[in-house]
Amino acid sequence: MSFHEVRFPASLSFGALGGPERRTDVVELTSGHEERNTPWAHSRRRYDAGLGLRSLDDIEALIAFFEARRGQLYGFRWKDWADFKSCRPSGRIGATDQVIARGDGVTRVFALTKTYLSGGAGYARPITKPVAGTVRTAVQDVEMMEGVHFTLDDTTGRVTFVEPPLAGAEITAGYEFDVPVRFDTDRINVSVASFQAGQVPDVPVVEVRV
Repeated sequence: MSFHEVRFPASLSFGALGGPERRTDVVELTSGHEERNTPWAHSRRRYDAGLGLRSLDDIEALIAFFEARRGQLYGFRWKDWADFKSCRPSGRIGATDQVIARGDGVTRVFALTKTYLSGGAGYARPITKPVAGTVRTAVQDVEMMEGVHFTLDDTTGRVTFVEPPLAGAEITAGYEFDVPVRFDTDRINVSVASFQAGQVPDVPVVEVRV
């Protein structure tokens, strides 16, 4: 897949509108009951980058970024200010924030995930674009050191331990992360007059699978 490991300017994504979407097929039966199913195992996020623009300099930065990505051709990283940490947005990242796996005494490579819990139900979201330098891990609450006990591939979200964690050992992690996205348009319409009057262009951005 064509992807550039570069983040959309965080100052421009701040204020953007967006969030997760799901696809649900709903069939209403003759009895009045419903059958619901989804073809998607994971949610997909959409944003409008235009709402983060505040000046003509921002417009110039957006156009430069758009042109460098060739419109929809190349994906890129996006900071979702409402959801970019393994902990609460107001919290501090810790090595025990998220349970990502349990050891089996053999496996050394584990994928980062973030679990959303509510009312006894949960959803484990794959984290494929962690932010380098922010990832902390622990095995049975004992923190591991990056470069000593584990290495990180920040392009895939996979953690590789030097020694496989023991069978049954709880493996946890904390991190900041980006969302892999692309522009959802091949055209950006900008009117300087309307922008100065308070109107901003629509700049749709959509999450991609990596």
